[in-house]
Amino acid sequence: MVDVTEEEMDNPTFKRDTVLSDVHLHCPNKRHLMVRLNAVGQPVFLSYFKLIWNTEDSASEKHEATTEREHQYRSGDELCDKDRNNLKKERELNSEGVEAVLDDDGDLEVVRRPRSASDLEAEDLLRDRVYPVILMKAKEDAFEDEEQECTCSDVVKIEHTMATPLEDVGKQVWRAAFLLADYILFIRDTFRCCSVLELGGGTGITSIIMGTVAKRVYCTDVGEDLLAMCEQNVALNKHLMEPGRGEVKVKELDWLKDEFCTDPEAPYSWSDEEITDLHDHCTVIMAADVFYDDDLTDALFRTLYRITHNLRNSCTVYLALEKRLNFTLRHMDVTCEAYSHFRNTLHDLENLQDRKMKYTVEPVKLDFCQFLIYERIEQLELWKIVAEQLT
Repeated sequence: MVDVTEEEMDNPTFKRDTVLSDVHLHCPNKRHLMVRLNAVGQPVFLSYFKLIWNTEDSASEKHEATTEREHQYRSGDELCDKDRNNLKKERELNSEGVEAVLDDDGDLEVVRRPRSASDLEAEDLLRDRVYPVILMKAKEDAFEDEEQECTCSDVVKIEHTMATPLEDVGKQVWRAAFLLADYILFIRDTFRCCSVLELGGGTGITSIIMGTVAKRVYCTDVGEDLLAMCEQNVALNKHLMEPGRGEVKVKELDWLKDEFCTDPEAPYSWSDEEITDLHDHCTVIMAADVFYDDDLTDALFRTLYRITHNLRNSCTVYLALEKRLNFTLRHMDVTCEAYSHFRNTLHDLENLQDRKMKYTVEPVKLDFCQFLIYERIEQLELWKIVAEQLT
């Protein structure tokens, strides 16, 4: 734990070359409460994500909100048009019957009148207004206010960062994690009493949602600081777990290594009993928004191949991701190279000739209910892989 001053807590700064998740941009009126600085000096925020169980009410609320916004926009446009017309008429009236004033040399002398309040208001109406999000340091009364607004059974509390370097993106909350969480809640009876492994769990939000229905979830990632944040989020959401089930264990799993971390000195290492339990009982593996680097994608599929070969039972794998389009000078076009590499690797896995395992790949239609508030854009995808034991 770093020792920080009160001034540092009140004035968090973000460095250049950082990556910002779109999840928090979608709800700009939501307060993000800063709770601390992590071990590397990044501001950590606490956000509340409400679970929407009644989707019909949710749809009606969205429709009402959309209608209200459209009404405001129309009103604003009409107001702007009205002021433009008034301003135009005022200028026409002022210009009628006015003779040109010339100076001694015969040059046109322009008489400028003081700017009136109506001019200022009209100019202000023509300018787009920006309302920035205020990032606040958390206070005890602020947390009390948040908790009063929601009930314990329908709110997920997540500590996260708002902007990080690329190597620390796991500390943020991403849309694909919400998409996978939606799917888990939509078919939650499928996962009851299951043992589940998440690869690249990040803040742990998907594992926490899975923990509301599954018997045991192994939430894995790398980096002691990230794993500590994930473990804190699991503790914050114990209220969502059903008695006698919903155990979420935070563990280290490095895709670049061929073995589990079993060092007893390491804080998030595996015991022999946990490795045996994973191999004997795991039937579901999941990962969300981890396909942004080709080397890491290759490492994840190698890990996936190795683990599924060691499982006693057949397994279903769920992979959620977001296609991120970028303009590249090499192609002089908008491309998504990370996504293309993912699809090629997925195709190679499906066509793998293996006497022990058979992998069947299919996309999941995104027509299921939405239980979390985020923007389900068309670039989001969910894939299902059935890893079937042949022997």
